[in-house]
Amino acid sequence: MNCEMIFSQSYRRNPVEVAFCPYRICPIGAHVDHQYGLITGLAIDKGVHFAYGPKKNGVVELSSVQFERRAQWHIRQVDEKPTGDWADYLRGATWALAKHYDLHTGICGVFEGTLPIGGLSSSAAVIIVFLAALAKLNGIQFEQQEMIRIALEAEKDYVGVSVGTLDQSCEVLSKKNHLLYLDTKDGSYELIPQHPDMKPYKIAIMFSGIERTLVGSKFNMRVDEAKSAAYALMAYSGMEYGKFSEARLRDVPVGIYHQYKEKLPDNWRKRAEHFYSEFARVQCGAEVWRRGDIAEYGKLSFESGHSSVYNWETGSDELRTLYQIMLHTDGIYGGRFSGAGFKGCCMALIDPAYAESIKKKVEEKYLKAFPKLAGKYSFHLCDSADGIVL
Repeated sequence: MNCEMIFSQSYRRNPVEVAFCPYRICPIGAHVDHQYGLITGLAIDKGVHFAYGPKKNGVVELSSVQFERRAQWHIRQVDEKPTGDWADYLRGATWALAKHYDLHTGICGVFEGTLPIGGLSSSAAVIIVFLAALAKLNGIQFEQQEMIRIALEAEKDYVGVSVGTLDQSCEVLSKKNHLLYLDTKDGSYELIPQHPDMKPYKIAIMFSGIERTLVGSKFNMRVDEAKSAAYALMAYSGMEYGKFSEARLRDVPVGIYHQYKEKLPDNWRKRAEHFYSEFARVQCGAEVWRRGDIAEYGKLSFESGHSSVYNWETGSDELRTLYQIMLHTDGIYGGRFSGAGFKGCCMALIDPAYAESIKKKVEEKYLKAFPKLAGKYSFHLCDSADGIVL
């Protein structure tokens, strides 16, 4: 791996370890974790490698194969606000870990992502693999739920992205050949094994050729619209409600939504419609996966993508085009755009026997629509994987 070689060249010693955190996909359950919804997800066998070693002086010194600038700070002197560069997520991780533990040892290291950035929760993967390494050097042992909470603090409270626990949970809790079925309200989850009679499948990742960041996108606005819908529905129905920041659609029964939805502004109603319909799709998806019906699970994933376009109103022109191509390509059980959906990638569950024809057809049709993205668009086949080993 390049990160291991670069570390050895930079520090004239071998790293103590090359840690790994997988990326994740969420075929059904997108855009609902911040409203305490249900999700289904899988970790994949591509992710972030981190070659690292200790720095006894307490300095954090990090570089990345994907970015040019090296970043540096002290474990006890993290900037109070993000600086706007690639390392903000790691500053946030240092800040969040130092809130809970006394740190005495710094860290130097090199990150390397195995896929292009955008749509697979690379930010959460970077945070988690860094937290695991920094904790190990400082003699800290995490439980899985603690890792998820601290990683969430880094991204939400420091960087300022209004995420829920979908990404962190998939990358920590997942198990190869199992579907993670998670309730983001209380963190309870089930790992549903792949049914012995399930048809074979692979995970295809199709990168649009355009990278994205959640901060500065319309992601936070969508979250606020969903919370506004919850707050208004509580008021219309006479439910007790407190602070706006604590409002969640999960706390509003679906019957109240149907009773008062026509009173909501159009955008708020659409965000709520996505939440409630996605909640039902996830419940159904968990059951059809349990039965081994990958075709029906894929169909529900396509429906999730449709709701994301028309109710959550996300998806760039590029991703919407990829989604439409997938809908009409033989051998694809189902799929949707992954992550926030403004740029990044699409994921699909596919029949491996069709892999080559899917790769050829999707690329041909996509680059016909967006010829300037030739050389930037890419197609990758993946398998499910275990979450990070703590």
